[in-house]
Amino acid sequence: MQPMKPMEPMKPMEPMAETPPWWPGDLGQPSSTGGQDGLRYAFFPDARRLAIEKDGAVTVYDSGEHRITGVAQDGGGEGPVFHAGDQPVRLSDLRRLD
Repeated sequence: MQPMKPMEPMKPMEPMAETPPWWPGDLGQPSSTGGQDGLRYAFFPDARRLAIEKDGAVTVYDSGEHRITGVAQDGGGEGPVFHAGDQPVRLSDLRRLD
């Protein structure tokens, strides 16, 4: 029986590449992000903007006075329902920006 050979040193891990943001860069860094069911959102309180990405398309909404903190399940076929404090906010409540 031959003795075991020493293990070769492990190669160092490659650093992960930074993923560019999916939202428009001029909005800066969001205060909250999340997603579910193929939809992602990012909220920008200083700009009062909510960015939504679905199926690769990004849409930006004016959030007005709403401070988005989360998202709930589909609101009965009307799309996602966002949380703004204890108040529900639907996309139809917000002005879409083009």
